[in-house]
Amino acid sequence: MKEKISKMLSLLTATALAVGTLTLSACGRDPVVEDSNSSAASDTASSTSKDDTFTYAIAGDPGETVNVITTSDRYGLSTIKMIYSPLYMNNADGINWFLATDYSVSDDNLTYTFNLRDDVTWSDGEPFTADDVVFTYEEMEKEENVGWAYSQLVYNEGTVKVTKVDDYTVSFTFPFQTPTAVEMLSQIFIMPEHIYKDVTDYEHNDYNMNSVGTGPYKLVDYQAGSYLRFEANESYFKGTPSIKNIVFRIIENSDTAILALQSGEIDAYSATPSEVEKLDMDQNNLTAYTYTEGRVGYMMINCNRVPDQKVRQAIFYALDKKAMNDAAFLSDEYYLTPNTFLPTNSQFYDDSNVEKYDRDLEKSKQLLSEAGVTDLKLKLGYAGTDDAQSTQALLIQEQLGEAGIEVELASSDATALSAQMQDPENSYDMYLGGYIMGIDPDTFSSLFESGAGYNYMYYDDQKINDLFAQGRAETDEAARKEIYSELQKEIQDLAAFYPIVSNDKILVVNNRIQGIEEAGLVPVYTFEDTYYLKMAE
Repeated sequence: MKEKISKMLSLLTATALAVGTLTLSACGRDPVVEDSNSSAASDTASSTSKDDTFTYAIAGDPGETVNVITTSDRYGLSTIKMIYSPLYMNNADGINWFLATDYSVSDDNLTYTFNLRDDVTWSDGEPFTADDVVFTYEEMEKEENVGWAYSQLVYNEGTVKVTKVDDYTVSFTFPFQTPTAVEMLSQIFIMPEHIYKDVTDYEHNDYNMNSVGTGPYKLVDYQAGSYLRFEANESYFKGTPSIKNIVFRIIENSDTAILALQSGEIDAYSATPSEVEKLDMDQNNLTAYTYTEGRVGYMMINCNRVPDQKVRQAIFYALDKKAMNDAAFLSDEYYLTPNTFLPTNSQFYDDSNVEKYDRDLEKSKQLLSEAGVTDLKLKLGYAGTDDAQSTQALLIQEQLGEAGIEVELASSDATALSAQMQDPENSYDMYLGGYIMGIDPDTFSSLFESGAGYNYMYYDDQKINDLFAQGRAETDEAARKEIYSELQKEIQDLAAFYPIVSNDKILVVNNRIQGIEEAGLVPVYTFEDTYYLKMAE
């Protein structure tokens, strides 16, 4: 079983990862933005020209602690994607190469050797080499650094060994054979050893907001609660991006963001289905791009506070997720309904034998009676700035009320809620959130194994642990599917995790911004490579 760290992926509770959307996360933190958005816009405009600036509204502030090792929320990762590059991205369309060009696997299937580009320089002119790769992965493997990918590299059986073969070749040796290796090594952005070699606190140092990277853009201005401004990196290995400036403007209020989109003050915004329906796309020169992120929106039950399985099952039988989804996302044109912890587009998704908890009020009341529970009162935590979660919360309160369960709604800033959930003694009985994880089911282990860093249900179930361990060590795909089918059933039977929705992402973009498809719309980061964005001629 993997060892885990108790460091929250902010995207799990906010969307971020984001969190909800790892990335993971709903995705994204949602700190309060003061009524300074208009002044922020003028400050930004004073230093850039609209003709060479792409302005993207984001709903949360990444903060000044953004760094490669610990950052895992949607907006922080989007910031990192602008500044840094990974060896490669492993998305639904396969591997897309960045700092590496290809890889080979040893005969014993333990060692993965990557060839690196030899034409890359950091934005300060220093050459990129294998030393930077080894440094980054080894820092991620140090438990004291609380790295977001620690559990992808460190196992009970041992730690992935990172070796410099030569200046442009690096190898990774796993402590056991696993089909998850390529997934586990991906999406980790490489940081410069010559900048961070003496840093001991990755969240608080002099370099995070004065970044040196290999990505398409450089961060040149950050105003907390207002905006981040990036300038094209002339040293980018693909060439200088054609758009000179990209601004992430922080607009927490959705009504404000929609008005700014209609007026042309901003160029892009991730909108809800109801917001899209209200927009006159043609009149406002807008296009909506819809794509899947593999996100799962959920409700978790804190088993420290609700330890009786029958009570948890009673809660689930009183809920109607279709009603929640239709209210939040209008119609199933914009969402799918998951019945397990995996997104419905996963090749391992299997709900054929799981308990789906179709609404049954009589069964709910019967289970409460069998458990000897009356006058049950529960506290539900959720991100009040997330429209979908607010809608879900109101319906959960109403639906559980029909089963005689009283629900206190506890709206919170997503960052504050995330921090509280990390405490096993937190005061919430249930919480709403969402996550965006990886392609391989093993990436979800950090959410569901006992003692895992992101398991905020706080249960201890050895069978779930064993099934995850079996899945990551099994190399036969058919056998893996059987293991994960059983795992999905086991998690549903435990009744601590209630999957609600797998919703699409809708990015609305002003038509003056071109190259959207070439840049690639991907989970969490929005764009796989902003280098390909350009202004309409």
